[in-house]
Amino acid sequence: MKRFRFVAEMMPCSHAVRDLLACVVSMKNSRRAINLPNRPANLPFSDGLFIGETLYISGRIGIDPVTGMAPPEVDRELRILFDEFSAVLSEADMHWDDLVWIQVFSPDLTLWDRFNAEYVKHFRDEFPARAFLGSAPLLRNGRFEMMGIAVRRA
Repeated sequence: MKRFRFVAEMMPCSHAVRDLLACVVSMKNSRRAINLPNRPANLPFSDGLFIGETLYISGRIGIDPVTGMAPPEVDRELRILFDEFSAVLSEADMHWDDLVWIQVFSPDLTLWDRFNAEYVKHFRDEFPARAFLGSAPLLRNGRFEMMGIAVRRA
């Protein structure tokens, strides 16, 4: 980041370029991981990552904490998935209406309606942009993996 600071201070460039470079330096300094207290310590990723006022939420699968696998019941898997997603948002002091983008992977696209039945319960405002994509089999026999981007409202 020192290289950017040098360029921003020494190079004769427009204010817009200097402001952009200063913003990049500032964002680097405001990067913060969000992790749930009960998460396994050996995972090579964060549950979420704040950069500025934007939270990037890692892919979540509704895994039963007792078995370590997705439960056999679709509705139970969805409850676990949405509860965990809510927990990450809460840990970041955010809520569902702060989400601007959600991406869902599912190896079984016939579950679209069942997913949506749970999904719509979590929003008071407009829905975020979303993609629901067919996928190869998911880890731990999951039927859904959901990730998202949230931006703190002013």
